[in-house]
Amino acid sequence: MPKVKAGNVTLNYDQQGSGEPLILIPFLTADHACYAFQVADYAKHFTCISLDLRGTGESDSPPQCYSTEQLADDVAAFMRALGIPKAHIAGLSLGAATGMWFAAKYPAMVSSLSLHSGWTKSDPFLRTVIQSFQIAAKALNSVPEMVVQVLFPWCFTPELYAEKPDYIQQLGDFVRSRPAQSVAAFMLQSDCVINHDVEAQLGRIAAPTLITVGRFDLVTNRFADRMQKGIRGSELVVFEDCSHAPIYQKVAEFNEKTLQFLKRHVN
Repeated sequence: MPKVKAGNVTLNYDQQGSGEPLILIPFLTADHACYAFQVADYAKHFTCISLDLRGTGESDSPPQCYSTEQLADDVAAFMRALGIPKAHIAGLSLGAATGMWFAAKYPAMVSSLSLHSGWTKSDPFLRTVIQSFQIAAKALNSVPEMVVQVLFPWCFTPELYAEKPDYIQQLGDFVRSRPAQSVAAFMLQSDCVINHDVEAQLGRIAAPTLITVGRFDLVTNRFADRMQKGIRGSELVVFEDCSHAPIYQKVAEFNEKTLQFLKRHVN
């Protein structure tokens, strides 16, 4: 796996495919492999570059507090280090929060923006959910076990658990197979989620923007209209029968609809 010095951190990444660059920003606790189900399709049309954010995977894990704005600065430094002047930017959850900051601060570097299961500003409900993850991670002393046992039920519908228990098991095994985020690094990253606030910056986003959300996403569904109203000309796609992670629950549909958007904005 290649690594690159991006500002004051060294970031690990994976690159596949050919075409215009597409930067895939991971979600809370995840490394670059979280987009494995998307890269297989995306790489047929784009150069997919998935990175490990600071504190995850095989990237540096500095002990200082940071913010979603700082993560966006990391992505900008990462692109400059790789000599990429402009790219399509996509992310889910924390990746979407970071993507909004990136598009607001670095508009000339954004060909298009894909925001999946994102939110504009953490509210008391969202903060309470994330704090429960923090409590569980410390109690279990394991971020992967917290993800599988506590975070997963927020990502998938009850119906998926009932109809495809083996698939849920496979996703859990996948999480456990990846480089484990430390509890200390998770606390810093989750604090970054708790403090996220990009609401005042939405008007600065000029790139063509796709917003997607699961119909039954209790964590971020209520922010979709606010995002669409705040980002000029943005498009909204709602995935029915999905919660926070349509990328795993409706893989084929998610890939098809997001690729349609991306391909429309190839230069």
